[in-house]
Amino acid sequence: MIKFLDLHKINNRFRAEFQASFSKSLDDSYFILGNNVSNFENEFAAYCGTKFCVGTANGLDALTLILKGYIALGKLKKGDKVIVPGNTFIATVLSVLHAELIPVLVEPNSDTYNISVSTDKSIFVDAKALIMVHLYGQLTDVESFQKIAKDFNLLLIEDAAQAHGARCNLGKAGSLSQAAAFSFYPTKNLGALGDGGAVTTNDAQLLEVLKLLRNYGSHKKYTNKIIGFNSRLDDMQAAFLSVKLKVLDADNAARRSVAKKYLEGINNSKLKLPFYDGSKNHVFHAFVIEVDDRDHFSAFLDRNEIEWLIHYPIPPHQQEALKLFSHFNLPLTEKIHKRIISLPMSPVMRGEDIQTVIDVLNTY
Repeated sequence: MIKFLDLHKINNRFRAEFQASFSKSLDDSYFILGNNVSNFENEFAAYCGTKFCVGTANGLDALTLILKGYIALGKLKKGDKVIVPGNTFIATVLSVLHAELIPVLVEPNSDTYNISVSTDKSIFVDAKALIMVHLYGQLTDVESFQKIAKDFNLLLIEDAAQAHGARCNLGKAGSLSQAAAFSFYPTKNLGALGDGGAVTTNDAQLLEVLKLLRNYGSHKKYTNKIIGFNSRLDDMQAAFLSVKLKVLDADNAARRSVAKKYLEGINNSKLKLPFYDGSKNHVFHAFVIEVDDRDHFSAFLDRNEIEWLIHYPIPPHQQEALKLFSHFNLPLTEKIHKRIISLPMSPVMRGEDIQTVIDVLNTY
């Protein structure tokens, strides 16, 4: 069986360093917002090219706290509209709802799956913020959305949960907006051994509010300035992330190498391969293809012992939890979600496994 993602193999490379980090943390016994967190925050901010980083419990909280932070600063207010791509993971939409804001779902670009710049500009008139989701690890059209945000006076926010290390001529994911949210869920390109998240920003005011919000609204123990949450990056996970951050660029390069081999080797008109311009703007968190009869194709992969995943089978506006938004007319989003399927992708895939996937797909 060719695994979709071999987490054991990925993480076993760091076993000795993880064990050393654990032993040091056990000896220090400073488990909440300790040195491991502050060290990682400094390292990740420097890596992304921002002044600040704030660790959070997970990626959903990171995005929610950004929005809550802007409300606290008076830059957003409850009931404001936020532009969100309709084909994103549900967490992007949930963050807007948790902040008591209104998501406005829009169609993606059919090639990149990122939010389309050709969307009707009239939707921006009443909106107050726009969330760029760098879906599957590929940067969206940053320059265009920076201009749109400026023209319509919108807060520009990145959901960079799948794009650690992706870069363009304007900078890296995390530095391309006013604030960005990351997830360190174990399957991410930079994944912890449990949940974790972070916000990167150059906004010193937002930084201070985020530090309060993640820690019960407290800047000093038992002294609470605002109504906050308990959403702190675990100190042990921060230590593990510092270890893995050192090889993130190399791992991303390995993922791009796998993707290039797929793109060069798969030659089957029944399959629509992902768009890729060959640059570092894509870190291939997922290698997503389209096929007409997904059930038939997934059964074919099963018979050939190739693991697969669907990112994501049901679009947010068709989820039972979000039936309030079922009125959105998103035919392209719905079509994409019926056709997409993700192939094995990781920085530790063996060459023979890559070739097997190519050979099998060419016989479909």
